[in-house]
Amino acid sequence: MALIRWNPEQTFFPSLRGWLTDFFDDDSPMSFPVVGISMPAVNVSENDEAYTVEVAAPGFSKDHFRVEVQNGCLTISAEVKEEKKEEKEGKYTRREFRYGTFSRSFTLPENVDESRIAAKYTDGILRIQLPKKHVDTSKSTKSIAIE
Repeated sequence: MALIRWNPEQTFFPSLRGWLTDFFDDDSPMSFPVVGISMPAVNVSENDEAYTVEVAAPGFSKDHFRVEVQNGCLTISAEVKEEKKEEKEGKYTRREFRYGTFSRSFTLPENVDESRIAAKYTDGILRIQLPKKHVDTSKSTKSIAIE
């Protein structure tokens, strides 16, 4: 059973990825990763009670994240915009800014209770708990009358 299905071909820049794959095959000595396009690492685990999705996203705060569930699809996205400006007397001025964004989507298994999903961001890790629905596994016997 697949925990969560993910299609690696559905990325932010599918045409760019396809073009680079066509141009630089994996065996080419000139193949290289696309710089500036990054996705956070994601771990998915399962126990009897829930699935847990962990997203490694250091440098963000909980206000930067957006976690949504729609039509059985979990979408995790974040956007950060920061600007620091430092001015000193004389000719010295420094301005640093940072911009980062990502979005990941996963198809949820049918046994996830969407109404009880919870998320927490601690120490650079976003943890999302996806509780399982409690299904009555005891089977009752039903007699069928023969006509």
